[in-house]
Formats: sequence, C-alpha cells, structure tokens
Amino acid sequence: MSGMAFVLGAIAVYLIGMLVIGFAYSKNSSSEEFFLGGRKLGPVVTAMSTEASDMSAYLLMGVPGLAMFCGVAEASWTAIGLAVGTYLNWLIVARRLRRYSALTGSITVPEFLSRRFRDRSRVIETLGALVIIVFFVPYTASGFAACGKLFNSLFGFDYEKAMLLSAAVIVAYCAMGGFMAASVTSLIQSIVMTAALVIVLFFGAKAAGGWSAVMANARTVSGYLSLGAATDILSRSAGSYTPLMVVSTLAWGLGYFGMPHILLHFMAVRNESELKLSRRVGSIWCAVSLGVAVLIGIVGFGMAGAGVLPMPGSESEAENLIVRTAALIASHGALAAIVGGLILAGILAATMSTADAQLLAAASGVTQNLLTDVLGVKLDGKKNMRIARLTVVGVAVLGAVFASDPDSSIFRVVSFAWAGFGATFGPVMLFALFWKRCNAAGAIAGMLSGAATIFVWKYLIAPLGGVFAIYELLPAFVISCVCIVAVSLLTGAPDKAVCDEFDAVSAA
Repeated sequence: MSGMAFVLGAIAVYLIGMLVIGFAYSKNSSSEEFFLGGRKLGPVVTAMSTEASDMSAYLLMGVPGLAMFCGVAEASWTAIGLAVGTYLNWLIVARRLRRYSALTGSITVPEFLSRRFRDRSRVIETLGALVIIVFFVPYTASGFAACGKLFNSLFGFDYEKAMLLSAAVIVAYCAMGGFMAASVTSLIQSIVMTAALVIVLFFGAKAAGGWSAVMANARTVSGYLSLGAATDILSRSAGSYTPLMVVSTLAWGLGYFGMPHILLHFMAVRNESELKLSRRVGSIWCAVSLGVAVLIGIVGFGMAGAGVLPMPGSESEAENLIVRTAALIASHGALAAIVGGLILAGILAATMSTADAQLLAAASGVTQNLLTDVLGVKLDGKKNMRIARLTVVGVAVLGAVFASDPDSSIFRVVSFAWAGFGATFGPVMLFALFWKRCNAAGAIAGMLSGAATIFVWKYLIAPLGGVFAIYELLPAFVISCVCIVAVSLLTGAPDKAVCDEFDAVSAA
C-alpha cells in the first residue's frame, strides 16, 4: 500500500469518527438542546471546544503562512492580540454572560441582547440575526476553502469536489448532533490540532538543518525576525511596521467580545463556578498554539531556504506550508504516512471545529431569532428541529458558493468576518453586561454604526493609505462605543425592571 493510501486511510478514520459522534448526539428534543446543549458543558470541554471553535484554519494555515511569507511582525502581533483577547474574554465576560443569559432564558446572542434591553420592537434581534448570517457565510467559506486547498495541493483532487465533500461531512454531524456534537468533536479536534502543530514544528526544524540553520536563514532577509518590520521574502526587503500598525493588529483581540460562536460556549457551561478552570486551560492552550504557529512559519521559511520545500510565490501559496510538510513526512514509510494523515486531520479539525459552531450560530439566527421571536412563527419540537437542520444545510450551501475561489487568502477572509462580529456585537455586549444606563436605543445605534463602519473603512477609507490603512475593527469598535454611550445618554433611562435585573446579576 502506498504512503498516500495510508494518509487517506487516517483521514477517513478521523472523518468517520466525527460522523459517529454526530449520530450519538442526534436525539435533541428542544431548541435549547440543539443550539446550547441544555447548558450542560463541563469545564474542560467548555475550554477546549471554545478554543477549537475559535482557532479555525487560520491557526494551521493562515498564521504559519503569514509568518513564512511576511516575516514575524504581523503574525506575532496578531497572535499576541488574540491571546490577550482570549484571556480577557474568559475573565470579564464568561461568568457574567452565563449568569445573565440563564436569568433571561436566552439561548442565542441576539436573543440575550434583545431581552437584556427589553426591546419589544425586535430590532436588536433582527439586526443581530442578519449580521450573523452575513458574516458567518464568508467565515464558514474560509473553512471550506481550507479543506479544498488541502486535498487539491496534496492529492491533486479537484478543489471544488474536495471542498464540497468536506463541507458535507461537517454539515452531517452538525445537523444531526447540534451543539453537543459540535462541542465534543471540538474537544477531540483540539487534541488533534495540538499534535499536528508539535509534529510539524520539530520535523520541520530537523528537515531545515536544525534550529540554528532556521535562524540563520531567517536573518538573510532584513527585518524578517523583527517585530518592527514588514518583510517581503521575494524581494528580500523590509519596510517599517509602525506603532499604529501594531495597535491596529493587536485590535484582533477586541473581536473576542463579539464572537457569537464563542459567546455561546460561555452560555452553555453547566456551572459558572467551573469557568475559572476553563479560563486557565483555554487561555494557556490558545497562547501556546498561536506561538507555535508563528514558529512553524519561520521553520517553513528555513525549509524553503534549504530546498526541502518550494519557495511560495504568494501568501496564499504559503498557507499550504503544513500541508506540504505533511506530504514530506508521509514519504518516509507507512508509519510516517499515518502521522502525515494525523497532521492533515489536524487541519480538517481546525476547520471543522470552527465551521460547525458557526453553522449552529447562523442556524439559530434564522430559526430562533427571525422565525420564532421576530416573525412569531409557532413551531413544535419536531418542526423546530427540522427547520434548524435545514438552515444548517442552507448556510453551508452559501458558504460553499463563496468558497469556490481557491486563490483567496484564508487569513484575509477571516480577518474581515472577525472585524464584522467584533464591531457589531463586541461593544454592545460589554455595555450590556457592565453599564446599567445603556438602553435599547444605544444598543441599536452601536450595532448599526459598528457594522457600517467595517464596510466603509475597509473599502473607502483604508485605501487612502497612511494613518487610515489600519485594521477596520479598531475604528469600528471605537465608533460603536461612542455611539452607544452618546445615544443612551440622549434618550430615556432603562425602566425599573431592567435596572433591577441588572442589579440582581451584579449582586449574585
């Protein structure tokens, strides 16, 4: 049997295992079971499923590819911002959101915000559901694209067929098992992702001639190892990575406060007292895995310098670094081929663990928020589950359409969707949890201004260059905060019931 056959066999076993888990959790009796797992997640499952659903294909493809092609500056500052944002989200949002969402009986982020502000107009819930659908489609598409790139570059499979097959597996276990299936598979996927990172790091360093050779190769490009330089490995030149660019890149961390698929895990934990353990486990895993991903990018450049791998001609090509390394490992015999399959399964794990959470969040936006709450459609348990599962399929189909371009950069697609969620939900979530005076009008103003600024800044202002060429999440987040405070103070204070509920959560 050839090495590639062993690789495919390892991947097939992994995919079948995910389907089995989906089937095992397929008996959901209510929307709360399907979308939130009945709030029964334990601390370790909460921690690792949350982080795995966060670390999409950009962990094993986007970040290493960025570090390899552009030097360590942007990738490192992004990793630092994400690590800090992860910790702060666990520290200041998780416990309070779990308590508040349980008190209001909310099972989705838009529903929580609507009930928190007693928004009888349903504008908050409608807007929130639409934003989730709009931004999750390209986000999910980036994951499907990662799967297509993997099978295309390694096995020569047709990109679209490979992408569609991977999407079908994700949809199958997600639609069957709902939130619990997604969470349990994410726990397993986080373990596979960790193994993949460690194996690639040490094998790559050895193949490049050792750590000293890796560092020596990196120093051949001016500024490659500097946190203050933007590097081009093709021209072997470097520009300045300015303090403004650093602040802009660190702003990735702000996105965590508004990620629906991450916030849902906080709402689903069985006991808020267990979140302390979850915070420690999740934060450590996040920081270490991101650091290793950046190192892999440096090692990959060393492998290219040593002639072990081809030098990438674009950032999109560089994102195949781990895929190519897995193929190199698989050429060393049957056991090595199985290890190579494990690494490729790690890329699939990174993709699936995020895509399934995103699909569920998008489905909840349609069934729970738009159909049930906004339009008032009365659905019994079976019809609700049927609609929810059909919505998962529908969002996946749209994602597959967006993923039809194999040349798009996973990192860039994720960054835009990340900004959209961070600016739309992040500020209003913080103010909803920690400012009693915030009202429905302020929340709506913040969500609208945040979402609008993302598009305006990305496509109209950033192209002007100079001080305007910053990550759109930063200005959008600030503008949203200003609008929330200004509109809340200019309009009526929340009524007594809202304030009493806020005080009850604060005092608990």
